[in-house]
Amino acid sequence: MSLRKLIGKEIEITVKDHGAELVSLKERKTGCEYMWNADPAYWGKTSPILFPFVGGLKDNLYEFEGRKYQMRKHGFARDMEFQFISQDENSIWFELSANEETLKCYPFLFKLRQGYEIKDKTVIVHWKVWNEQNEVMHFSLGGHPAFFCPIGQGREGKKSNLKFDKNINELISTQITPEGLAGLKKTNYPLENGMLQISEHLFDEDALVIENHQVNYVELADAYGKSYLRVSFDAPLFGIWAPAGGKAPFVCIEPWYGRCDAKEFQGTLEERVWGNQLLPGEVFDAEYRITVL
Repeated sequence: MSLRKLIGKEIEITVKDHGAELVSLKERKTGCEYMWNADPAYWGKTSPILFPFVGGLKDNLYEFEGRKYQMRKHGFARDMEFQFISQDENSIWFELSANEETLKCYPFLFKLRQGYEIKDKTVIVHWKVWNEQNEVMHFSLGGHPAFFCPIGQGREGKKSNLKFDKNINELISTQITPEGLAGLKKTNYPLENGMLQISEHLFDEDALVIENHQVNYVELADAYGKSYLRVSFDAPLFGIWAPAGGKAPFVCIEPWYGRCDAKEFQGTLEERVWGNQLLPGEVFDAEYRITVL
């Protein structure tokens, strides 16, 4: 497994070629590690990229131009070897292109690049997707970074908090059914001073799925409300997840350009909610930021 380091003045990161996955984010002065360590006892990933789908498909299938294709949850990119493209003083880039294996389950000629850029105490995660064929390309894309929670020693994990804009009084989450699909039920989470406590049962029904640009950043804070990390984004929806039971020492904050199928969904790939389309030759360009506070 190839690991590549990018070192800034205040933080440093490590990325592996497999999945172009960010596996470490450390503050240089303190040595504090912010990324989850992928302990398989809880969850064996750290920050997988979700492409060309986010979440699960109904019956693990989708239909395009009269043909049905099987697809695993969150797509295939996270489990594939990316090509290392370039590295300079501040950034590093990886690439995945369509091949015989991907074309069996995803009939589009694409090029996907994932980049990481360090600026002060922020990691900017860049996404670029190219449509390299003569028809419209349909895809979803998302991040799944996991962060230690609580951070540091002697903190009370059960009283850690999620913080949002203080002007937001509540979040509205789309229910995820036992099949891993979007249900009709919505859950309202009241916020106190823009804060939601990470309780033992917060993720008993899977991830919180927050749609329709409700907020543009999420912070992780300790038991006393002191924030230590921020994830900011322009994505139209995002997920917050940890394994059910409240014992896993991490939380995922996931910017998404896409979502799982609804339980009642009967349509084709072109009709999927929150899907993205690229015309021939077009490029999709997006990013999100992880900032140590």
